[in-house]
Amino acid sequence: MPSRAPALPVTADDVAAAARTLAPIVRETALELSARLSAAVQQPVYLKREDLQVGRSYKVRGAYTLISSLTPAERELGVVCASAGNHAQGVAFACRQLRIRGRVFLPSTTPRQKRARIQDIGGRWVEQVITGAIFDETSTAAQAYAAETGAVWVPPFDDPRIVAGQGTVAHEVCEQLHEPIDTVLVPVGGGGLIAGVAVWLRHRLPDVHIIGVEPAGAGSMRAALDAGAPVALATVNAFVDGAAVRKVGDVPFAIARELVDDVITVPEGAVCSEMLDLYQTEGIIAEPAGALAAAALRGYLPRAPQGPVVCIVSGGNNDVSRYADILERSLVHEGLRHYFLVTFPQQPGALRHFLDEVLTEDEDIVLFEYVKKNNRETGPALVGIDLPRADALPGLLARMAASPLPIEKLAPDSPVFEFLL
Repeated sequence: MPSRAPALPVTADDVAAAARTLAPIVRETALELSARLSAAVQQPVYLKREDLQVGRSYKVRGAYTLISSLTPAERELGVVCASAGNHAQGVAFACRQLRIRGRVFLPSTTPRQKRARIQDIGGRWVEQVITGAIFDETSTAAQAYAAETGAVWVPPFDDPRIVAGQGTVAHEVCEQLHEPIDTVLVPVGGGGLIAGVAVWLRHRLPDVHIIGVEPAGAGSMRAALDAGAPVALATVNAFVDGAAVRKVGDVPFAIARELVDDVITVPEGAVCSEMLDLYQTEGIIAEPAGALAAAALRGYLPRAPQGPVVCIVSGGNNDVSRYADILERSLVHEGLRHYFLVTFPQQPGALRHFLDEVLTEDEDIVLFEYVKKNNRETGPALVGIDLPRADALPGLLARMAASPLPIEKLAPDSPVFEFLL
């Protein structure tokens, strides 16, 4: 007797119902062809522009779907969520639209501009509570408040209604693109988006390749699939903050395990390079998580696409002040910026030797700082050098090896590198 596929917590009918609910509420975001990415993979690559969504993120889809489903009694009790960004904005929008009181718990590290944005969206219907130094503490406090007051907890990803709402992204893609799709690349944090997308795509396009993309420092879905169940990561790199989740949700995992073809990880530096290219070429201001899917096309896919590709640009809530850090990470990842500890003897001509004999005309010093600022005679200098090409590094290292100066290269993944920079 043939085995039956396990029943999933979300169906295509749920996604279709969510699409009907959201049709008059959210924007139908553009699906745009990227000439740059298409040329890179020799296949048409389309960008699903959820950075243009209400609140500049797809998160409003799930939040509104859940909150609009509440009974009159539940609405009277209000809703509560914990978030430092896009989910909070989605909840705030739903509260204002539906005239439901909401309480948003935010970590103390949430930037003032994000707090202001949440308040602008929610207006008098939303109250903010600042508590907890890290998100886990904030989430615990929010759930305790929900248990104490009876307010409805609105999780960021682990609920069938949230998943169904996020799945409407794929519902739109299928309505917009009238040609076969080979691969869909989906950023993964807690798993709500890829779970919803997978439910709809398997219903409409059963042969499409569905690939989840996580940051290398927060591969919680990959870890869950390898372990056979959601597991908590020991450490999380929070740079790709929209996808920096310690443990994926049970509901998204149950769906991803059955319907998703693969989940891959991409280095944070590659995400930064893609953010810069999206901005400079397509004019798209993507947050780090929003660039995850497209970053996978930079040589990280498990198979070469054999037809059109769709990348979901999940959000555009990026702080412009972060671009200096983004550029730095990109240059290091691309092998164009390197750091060294150089010990200069306290004698005339040492620095001139370094400039004339070690560096060439196209190699620029971008940082020069003594490690011991109050005692330069006993400490090395931290020197940052930009190269014209990544393949220029061997020549620089050879000249350094021939120099009488003690020089140590700092590896990007070393604790010393992270401490100094």
